[in-house]
Amino acid sequence: MSALNGRNGYDSETEASGTMATEAPDTIVFSNVSKFYGEILGVNRVNLVIRPGITSLVGPNGSGKTTLMNLVSGLLRPSRGTITVLGVPVDDAEGLGRRVGYCTQVDSFPPGMTGYDFVYGFLRVGGCPAAEAATRAWAAIERVDLVDAAKRKVAGYSKGMRQRIKLALAISHGPRILVLDEPMNGLDPMARAEMAALFQALAAEGHFVIISSHILHEVDTLSDAVVVINHGYVLAEGGISNVRDAMDAEHPLGILIRCDKPGQLARHVFGHEHVIEARVHDDGLGLLVRTRDSDGFFRALGEIALTTDLVIDSVTPADDDVEAVYRYLIGGSGETT
Repeated sequence: MSALNGRNGYDSETEASGTMATEAPDTIVFSNVSKFYGEILGVNRVNLVIRPGITSLVGPNGSGKTTLMNLVSGLLRPSRGTITVLGVPVDDAEGLGRRVGYCTQVDSFPPGMTGYDFVYGFLRVGGCPAAEAATRAWAAIERVDLVDAAKRKVAGYSKGMRQRIKLALAISHGPRILVLDEPMNGLDPMARAEMAALFQALAAEGHFVIISSHILHEVDTLSDAVVVINHGYVLAEGGISNVRDAMDAEHPLGILIRCDKPGQLARHVFGHEHVIEARVHDDGLGLLVRTRDSDGFFRALGEIALTTDLVIDSVTPADDDVEAVYRYLIGGSGETT
């Protein structure tokens, strides 16, 4: 679990102990990585370990998400620090190419090319024999459910279909790592659900699925880990609940209490010093409380339950999700993408 350092960036557990992140054969490791475009900062002092499963990158425009993706895929080299992908340095282009499949946000297709030709041609350029390339191309196209449109020209595809064919290309050579920039952008709800199921299936098979997304509730549903990035610094990393638990007292915890008399409960909880806000939920069926001392509040709530006639049905975190964490860590710095 990472530590949170606001605009000063992120210190991993290993860095906090005075060492750099340890290379491991089944991880992606950033060790004190910075990338500058001239005098413009891309990312700065990133220490990060990514493991198999679905990892989502969250941050506003210009935060450094695409820079991180390009660094993982070998399209960029770090200005400082080192990156290893499954034990392979990113400057080993051939070794990295076999391990990584990249689906960019930008659409770029040769004129007149069909979906099948797009994937097949990529495999052939990569040195795959013709028969094997055909087999792999059809398998990838089938996996993204685009067989019926495979022989149609990509120019006639919808946005969602173009997303699928790019994903088919990314998985066609059997990489262990998928780097996917806004992979569900343009998909209708049914297609997004199908794509999410595919990502989860790939993760279950042991793949790394690294995605960026502005659809935060889908990130919640999908992700094994979330990396929150802003202004080139990684602010937090880990599971949503772990990231929220690591946040300090500047960011009070929101709690939703479902009960039969929320107004009466509000009068009771306002008497406790660790409660800084209490208001009846919009649906009138519960109380939203914000506290800087969750342990103290839960003890007080137990006493209230024992000494009053209130019926408390449930107590749940009100902001244990990536959107709330994002608002806390980034605030009003921009929209997510």
